[in-house]
Amino acid sequence: MAASIGEQLRLAREERGIPLREICDQTRISVHYLEAIETNDYKRLPGGVFNRSFIKAYARCVGYDEREAVEGYTRYLREHGESSDDVNTTPMISKVYTETPATRSPLLTVILAVVILALLTAAALAALHWFQKRANNAPEKNAPALVMHVDRALLYNDAIRNTGSSKTENKAFIQ
Repeated sequence: MAASIGEQLRLAREERGIPLREICDQTRISVHYLEAIETNDYKRLPGGVFNRSFIKAYARCVGYDEREAVEGYTRYLREHGESSDDVNTTPMISKVYTETPATRSPLLTVILAVVILALLTAAALAALHWFQKRANNAPEKNAPALVMHVDRALLYNDAIRNTGSSKTENKAFIQ
């Protein structure tokens, strides 16, 4: 039997004929990290709980006992003098600079927000007033046309009754 957990996982993978690329696709773990696990080069892994999670996922994918794989990983770390506690005790320096002072005061931000909202409200009210004024000043086209149509029809009917002339004469009379 292989001595290290990385070798055991590699042998289990090879017995099943699973390529690393397939394990990468199923577990979403980089091939680079999978190769590091197989060669017991755990310094190439991100560290922390990721190492244990990667080993568990790899073991699950190749049909190896997950608990035994994690125990083998812990045993390997103890044998090589590395800490089995993967928690980093040194403080990490944030790459986001939050300690810099704000360039604008919060009061100025609130005032600008209120001014912008007031301008938007005034623009909306002006647009509403303009549309209402336009609607009130627009001549009603449908009503006079209807009255005019009725008037012409009455004139036409009256003209036919009164004159008794032909249709061509009546059309000339209306136009």
